[in-house]
Amino acid sequence: MADARPAHTAPPPIVRREDYQPPEWRVPQISLELDLDGARTVVRSTLEIEREGRHRLPLRLDAKNLVVRRVAVDGQAVNYRFENDVLRIPIEGDRATVETEVEIAPRANTQLMGLYESGGMLCTQCEAEGFRRITPFPDRPDVLSRYRVRMVADRGAYPVLLANGDPVAQGELDGGRHWAEWHDPFPKPCYLFALVAGSLVANRDSFVTRSGKTVQLAIWVREGDLPKTEHAMTSLKAAMKWDEEVFGREYDLEMFNIVAVADFNFGAMENKGLNIFNSRYILADPDTATDADYDAIAGVVAHEYFHNWSGNRVTCRDWFQLSLKEGFTVFRDQQFSADMGSPAVKRIEDVRMLRAAQFPEDGGPLAHPVRPDSYIEISNFYTATVYNKGAELIRMIRTILGPEKFRAGCDLYFDRHDGQAVTCEDFVRAMEDASGADLSRFRLWYSQAGTPRVRASLVRGPGSPRLLLEQEVPPTPGQPAKQPMPIPLRIALLDEATGVAADERLVLLDEAKAEVVLERAPERPVLSINRDFSAPIIVETDRTAADLAFLSAHDDDPFARYEAMQQLMLDTLIRSVSGGAADHHAVVEAVRHALADRALDPAFVAETVLLPSETFIGDRMDTVDPDAIHRSREALRAELGRELEALWRQAYSTHAANRYEYSSSAKGARRLRSVALGYIMAAGAADAPVLAQAQFDGADNMTDRQGALVVLANGDSAERQAALSAFYDRYRDNALVLDKWFSVQALSTRADTPAQVEALARHPDFTLSNPNRLRSLVGAFAANQRAFHDVSGRGYRFLADMILAEDKLNPQTAARLVPPLGRWRRFDEQRAALMRAELERIVATAGLSKDVFEQASKSLG
Repeated sequence: MADARPAHTAPPPIVRREDYQPPEWRVPQISLELDLDGARTVVRSTLEIEREGRHRLPLRLDAKNLVVRRVAVDGQAVNYRFENDVLRIPIEGDRATVETEVEIAPRANTQLMGLYESGGMLCTQCEAEGFRRITPFPDRPDVLSRYRVRMVADRGAYPVLLANGDPVAQGELDGGRHWAEWHDPFPKPCYLFALVAGSLVANRDSFVTRSGKTVQLAIWVREGDLPKTEHAMTSLKAAMKWDEEVFGREYDLEMFNIVAVADFNFGAMENKGLNIFNSRYILADPDTATDADYDAIAGVVAHEYFHNWSGNRVTCRDWFQLSLKEGFTVFRDQQFSADMGSPAVKRIEDVRMLRAAQFPEDGGPLAHPVRPDSYIEISNFYTATVYNKGAELIRMIRTILGPEKFRAGCDLYFDRHDGQAVTCEDFVRAMEDASGADLSRFRLWYSQAGTPRVRASLVRGPGSPRLLLEQEVPPTPGQPAKQPMPIPLRIALLDEATGVAADERLVLLDEAKAEVVLERAPERPVLSINRDFSAPIIVETDRTAADLAFLSAHDDDPFARYEAMQQLMLDTLIRSVSGGAADHHAVVEAVRHALADRALDPAFVAETVLLPSETFIGDRMDTVDPDAIHRSREALRAELGRELEALWRQAYSTHAANRYEYSSSAKGARRLRSVALGYIMAAGAADAPVLAQAQFDGADNMTDRQGALVVLANGDSAERQAALSAFYDRYRDNALVLDKWFSVQALSTRADTPAQVEALARHPDFTLSNPNRLRSLVGAFAANQRAFHDVSGRGYRFLADMILAEDKLNPQTAARLVPPLGRWRRFDEQRAALMRAELERIVATAGLSKDVFEQASKSLG
């Protein structure tokens, strides 16, 4: 049912963390009966309620877009008030049984929150505040209840009926209808409620826990998608085993179900015992999914499973504590993925994601602490800061305490708070109590926004070298002045003569300035700092291009080696963009050395030799000049391609595969091959388009096929359109692969990309109703720095138009498209004015959702 959304006459109310109050009423038990139908579903709920404290306040139940048909207390109809999305029911005693009956319209629910229809299937999404769209309830995470659910439906339309927990009964009814009952014995917040009803088939398997219990596993999909679920099932079983071995966490129900859904706002949802997934994170086969897709499926399946403990058994007290579950669980899924593949490459990927999404967030108008202080719409805080920076906070705690004490802290946290709704403070306190460490200063990481900058200088001279450190945490909205943060820095000194590293040490920088004397230093030391990216900071050093080239060839820490190469490239590019001499020699020779080093993993080489993205280059400049950045980066790519063409061709031919295989070595080979092809094309080689077309035509997997398509889509050859047309014709009936077709064109570096994207928005296969399709075109285009920031402003107008159109259907998805416009302060006056104008147009629009209003108004500052 669509929202009735009046124009904003005043800013929506702000919810503040400091105003938290415990629930007035508890709901230990809830029974639901749902008569399911896409057009009209009737929901009957029975709440066993208990007064909390000595107050005499009525029961307040959140209720949004519901038609209320009946309210009763202890079997008797009562007078109630229903206004401003709150149902107020008078209660005389301290305990009561409250019954409600409401109607909802799942098919009309375009917000994809609550109970909605996707391709004829009914499914739910209740995090953060979707349960109130299903039935009246105190919709907050600190009200934990045991659920019993009965579903009734037409068997022909909905032959499969799933809910949380374990099935307890099922049966047939007259008129071709049937029913099923499910019971979840573990208390949970209502945001974890889930049901699915539809025509589905299951990939079934089982897992035996370490205590000997057999858990039945099932992944439910449309019948034609069943063959594409094997990788997800394998990943699930690997995650269950890993969580037992690494964190000591065992699964607790008799059954674990996953359902893949085509229309979904998120990647997936960890509902207790019934995970609901965006189908892009479940369905995979070599012809339709890239290696990155396979890796993402494994990571997301693991993430949602790990939530069974870090989020479900122990949940968050209020939404300001969101990182309590999400940051912790992201850290857990990152560790899992590292153990399943290459730890070095995984760390590089995680840091690249942090820098691409979270660092700009920390440096813009939407900056907020990992534990925010206020919000208008909670869905706007499902951010890279809460998730990815939150994971880095957990990683820093582990670094400070060490693996053993960190594991002891996790055990204490789970044991102490099982079945509770708690805070980030409770997590940190468990770490302190288990380890004996004092993390009082570390709590600043939860309360202060902004990315710390650390300046490091190595002073050589008589006696031991001295490392001079300075830190600064820049001002952010609402936090003009910051305290120094405790920053764990892994450092080492490499001997310039031998390449051997002196003892690595951990330095905790917790003041604005510090000096560290480095004993047992080599005679000619070169500084390796923030090894393994031990802290989510920006490091500035006085290391020369020669130092960075040396580290890129010799550092024994894989991430530091990668980082040295990236810094060398970045320094060179920034100098060029700023009008300095474009001397590429040091970069060319460093890349030459990496390509020639046979001891390196091809996957690592592929990551190391990639130039920093245009967006990342802009993030390190005072004022972003998209055109100059693009020219400088393309010039360096071209020179690398020309100077090292023989090595690129050798890498390309060496890593050609005769048949598809999903393994770490095969993935690395495919990755390096596509990178090499891109450099051959950048060199202007006459046969490059032919090579790319041959790879495209001969590929037996999506990784190679899409890799060739990306290279062709960025160029002007005749092969470009032929490949795009062939790709579309082959996959036009596969929605997930067609998303790739849209994205490849939206991310193209061609000058005509803005016009192409506008045309694609009119394509018959483009739709605003599916979040994946919207993100594949509009979201990808907004991430294309050169195209989006076309000096005409057409990219800004296009994005604003899409935001306003989507806001009428799905405000949550629309709001997530706003942040690129909020970066206007980083650009020249002309672009800044154009971006501001679009934000002002958005804010002035009548009927704007509070989701988009919050993002756009904050972006204007």
